[in-house]
Amino acid sequence: MLCPRLLHVAVARTPKPPFPKARIRALAPKDLPGVVDLWSRTKGIELAEGDSLPNLRGFLRRNPGTSHVAIREGKVVGALLAGHDGRRGFLYHLAVDPSCRRAGIGKMLVDRSLAALRSKGIARVLLLVSRANRPGIKFWEKQGWEVLTFASPMGKNP
Repeated sequence: MLCPRLLHVAVARTPKPPFPKARIRALAPKDLPGVVDLWSRTKGIELAEGDSLPNLRGFLRRNPGTSHVAIREGKVVGALLAGHDGRRGFLYHLAVDPSCRRAGIGKMLVDRSLAALRSKGIARVLLLVSRANRPGIKFWEKQGWEVLTFASPMGKNP
């Protein structure tokens, strides 16, 4: 097991550091195979044709330092893809290995990516969460994100 859960009951809900410790850093191209493996094992994440290794490498080149990864014992245990178009920021595919959840890794990945986007002048960030992904929606709402009821996501292959 990569990140064993604590076996005690906390009296108050206080933020917990990741344990065992995971190191959060900017996502590098060398991390992508492990990141894609994590995404492919994570319920609620839907990989598409844009998630090929060459496409992801290009995304990282266009958005240096905005995506982050959590590494523990040399293995990817969390990842978040983040970027911007110069006007709006976008977050994609937040995932934390199931054995490492509830340790603050997801929040740390989000916080680092939001700080990186802010440093590039991005004031508004958007993301998509599947309506069927109730745990994901709950996570994002707990972090202060709002459901945009005035908009509907749309897409088209060019």
